[in-house]
Amino acid sequence: MRDGKSPGKLLDQLRQQIRYHHYSLRTEEAYVGWARHYIRFHGLRHPAELPPSAVQDFLAWLTAERQVSASTHSQALSALLFLHQQVLGLRLPWMTDVHRPQRKARLPVVLSVDEIHRTLSALARQAPPSPQAGSPVCSKGASHLRGTVAAPDAFDPIDGRVLQLFGRLLYGTGMRLLEGLRLRVKDIDFAHRAIVVRHGKGGKDRVVMLPASLEAGLRQQLSHVRAMWEADIVAGMAGVHLPHALARKFPRAASSFSWYWVFPQATWSADPRTDGEETAFRRHHMHETLFQRSFKRALQAADVEQPATPHTLRHSFATHLLQAGYDIRTVQTLLGHADVSTTMIYTHVLNLGGGAVRSPLDALAPGTPAAHAWP
Repeated sequence: MRDGKSPGKLLDQLRQQIRYHHYSLRTEEAYVGWARHYIRFHGLRHPAELPPSAVQDFLAWLTAERQVSASTHSQALSALLFLHQQVLGLRLPWMTDVHRPQRKARLPVVLSVDEIHRTLSALARQAPPSPQAGSPVCSKGASHLRGTVAAPDAFDPIDGRVLQLFGRLLYGTGMRLLEGLRLRVKDIDFAHRAIVVRHGKGGKDRVVMLPASLEAGLRQQLSHVRAMWEADIVAGMAGVHLPHALARKFPRAASSFSWYWVFPQATWSADPRTDGEETAFRRHHMHETLFQRSFKRALQAADVEQPATPHTLRHSFATHLLQAGYDIRTVQTLLGHADVSTTMIYTHVLNLGGGAVRSPLDALAPGTPAAHAWP
């Protein structure tokens, strides 16, 4: 191995550079995972010792053998370019010649108002998941779900009422799944009927409306959350995670109720960026897979045949606003799109079927022979 360096040390250097550039934990996990696959693909050889064609060979294998999508291909390429440029300090001509596939524009799946109503009603009937007590503590870089452990006085698992409230919040505001999960108590402004979405896609903040029909449910949820927060304080829990260096600037903020999660997990989690004796246990927000699986079961229970996901609630929010007559610039602001062309995709959905273009077949009189003629 070059200079006696092991793959493990190289991956540690990769993690350090990712954190130096303030990339998210999910980006860190993805980039480290691709670097590990790349090294194993080439027989554990150091990337600096590989020929220029090594990256192309790996990407060609992903495309031909693994048949990955264009977005997965692009993510793997970004990870390997970051490894070579930021960690190994290599800036070679072949890096600019590597082909990056273009993602094809796809029309989003949009549910009808009736399908939304049936799905959200089915969410309320979801049984709480089995508790995570006794789960192993996660290692550095692992997901929060694998690192959950039971708190001394663990609260009941998340039930259907909370899942329905969260689903209604996503549909009622157009937030992305993680944007809703990462809401803090301080982000809900009942006085101004507003919700502040912080660190959205691209690290941008925005303000969305607080639906009047959610106010009572959110107040009840915050009352339950306050009881969890008080129990954590009594148990001496380390507090919630704070972004960047806020924990050092404001030492008491992590333990304050204003920074607490609106939708916390019922168990404690090991902070994935601490390890060994320094491992800190915190209250994390509800894990996204919990809602994703519950949403999938709710679709089945509601007899919805569309291949929907929680993100479909965001698509439906935008489409239904446009159908109600709101202008596209307003919808763009609420969704947090940097370019209105991104929001324009929902106008294509509106132009399909329904009241868009009328088929000439429908203009034929019902009793005429042409109305029943085979094309």
